[in-house]
Amino acid sequence: MRIEKILLITLIMWFFLPEVSGQIFDFSQADPYQKVFVETDDFDTSYLTILESTLPRIHCDTLRFEVLNDLAYYWHTRDLNKALILARQGLHLAKEKNFPLWHGRFQITEGAILLRQEKLDSARQVLQEAQGVVPEKDLPLLYTQMGYVYERKGQLDSAANYAQRTMELGEGLHDNWAIGMANSDLSNLFWKQGKYSQALEYGLKSLSTFRKRGIRDLDYDFTLYIVGNVYAELNQPDEALGYFLQAKDIGELYGFYNNLSDIYISMTDLYTNIGRFEEAQSAARESVHYANLIDNAFLAMRAYLSLGKLQNKEKNYIKAIEILETSIEIATRDFGDEYYLSQVYEELGKAYAQLGNYNKAYQSFLHYDSLQNNLFTAESDQRLATLQTQYEVAQKETTIKLQETRLNQQQIREQLTLIIVLLLLAFLAALFISFRKIRKKRKLLEKQNQEKEFLLKEIHHRVKNNLEVVSSLLALQSAQADDPNVLEAMRESRNRVYSMGIIHQKLYQGKALAAIEMKDYFTQLGIHILDSFGATNHIKMDCEMKPMELDVKIAIPLGLIVNELLTNALKYAFPDQSEGQIRIVLYKESEDKLRLEVADDGIGWEENKVTSSSGFGSQLIQLLTQQLDGELIYDHSHGTTVKINIDLKKAA
Repeated sequence: MRIEKILLITLIMWFFLPEVSGQIFDFSQADPYQKVFVETDDFDTSYLTILESTLPRIHCDTLRFEVLNDLAYYWHTRDLNKALILARQGLHLAKEKNFPLWHGRFQITEGAILLRQEKLDSARQVLQEAQGVVPEKDLPLLYTQMGYVYERKGQLDSAANYAQRTMELGEGLHDNWAIGMANSDLSNLFWKQGKYSQALEYGLKSLSTFRKRGIRDLDYDFTLYIVGNVYAELNQPDEALGYFLQAKDIGELYGFYNNLSDIYISMTDLYTNIGRFEEAQSAARESVHYANLIDNAFLAMRAYLSLGKLQNKEKNYIKAIEILETSIEIATRDFGDEYYLSQVYEELGKAYAQLGNYNKAYQSFLHYDSLQNNLFTAESDQRLATLQTQYEVAQKETTIKLQETRLNQQQIREQLTLIIVLLLLAFLAALFISFRKIRKKRKLLEKQNQEKEFLLKEIHHRVKNNLEVVSSLLALQSAQADDPNVLEAMRESRNRVYSMGIIHQKLYQGKALAAIEMKDYFTQLGIHILDSFGATNHIKMDCEMKPMELDVKIAIPLGLIVNELLTNALKYAFPDQSEGQIRIVLYKESEDKLRLEVADDGIGWEENKVTSSSGFGSQLIQLLTQQLDGELIYDHSHGTTVKINIDLKKAA
């Protein structure tokens, strides 16, 4: 059934291979292989199928060896026999191609597989052979596997020695995996020794180091499981279960059957101890299932050990004895791991004692004591105590260095703060000096502006006075003339001078020195012209516009135009003192378009035989309109209306 499942997965992966394998292989790159659990963990349980399916397409020997070695190493988490076949295939190829380096690396992988097949002596021999071949960067993995061999043999002091050597190498090579792995192994050893506080310190330190790598691999998963075990022994079941569940998720994501069996074994013990027996039964079934999948006797005997503990807890002593005897049968003579084997005999002794079979209980406890004495020797205790002392010294040295670093940082911060304060004070001083200079300049400019404003108003005042003088001279001159035409010309000239004089008067009387309010200006101009013609009583003038300010450059020509238009209306539109009305309109059609309209309801120019181009006034209107770049329009349909459209942009 398992073979059929693997074949099915393989067929599916071949179908989807171009899409999925892109996470691991990209043959368009110079280095096409993203090494699994080193450069990437962005894949799922299918990664072994991807590696295996891609292997025939690889022609570069080095890359082929790398992929084949990863295949062999990670298959040992699912199928030990297949993993060993792949490892020995790699050994054969490396020897055939004369690659001693890769031959040594395949030996490390072979050692890891033999270890999990309970062939401890063979694993140690292969690893020792590889030690003289591989470079220093491969030794942390080799020492880790060698440490596992001695741990399984119950020689915890030797296992601790290899963990310490891995730690030293990792620190020298700045290899976070090696440092994390060494701490993980030491945590596991302290846990087996029953030194749970030390085990927790090393375990949490290991997890912190692994997380810096950012890769969820087999060893990070195993460390989560170890920390969960420590929390379980410290009677913190919720914490323990949290770590077990994290480890289970990673194991299921990547297909780490060996880790999953370990995790379910510990979950069985945890659920048993807190009285959740149904969940313990379920976890036990899973632990046996994964142990059988990987065909690993070590995992199988431990799974049955946990199941036996559960039966004892539930007081099913006969069933417990049956299961524990099965666990002992699985643990053959070369099994090696006295730690778990001693626990089997302890549980077996408890079961026999509860059934009243004290002779067998006594024999079981004798086996338990013997195994415990072999396992926890004075030498191993001393070695672990030495490691603990080294760890504490290292912690103190790290704390001292950290405090020195913090002190230096504090001094640097104080110096930087002082420099910043001094710079800020200097900046504020410069800003104050600059502000004082700007204020002095502003006062000087205000004074100069006031002086200029005064001078401009004085100029406008004098211009207005001079225009009044001109107007007076024209009045004196007209007093000496008898010719009506001359008198008429003099009056019109005086009105023109007056129209300009009003503007200068308003400029020096108003707040603005370059703009005129036109409604008031036209009103005053109109009253003056009506008065000069003696038409105040019979002619009504309306200035239909909103207050509007215009630049003096526009206002003067408009004033002269309105003066001429009013003069023409009074001269020709209302003969014989007839009554009438004159309307002045000025408004903006848009932001830049201005319209002036002067309309009367008189007899019109045609009836008076006067054309729009006949007199000086009419010519002056045309010239001023051209000056403003405007458009002049006459309308004689009802009286006379003169419209002038002005583009303010052009006029300016």
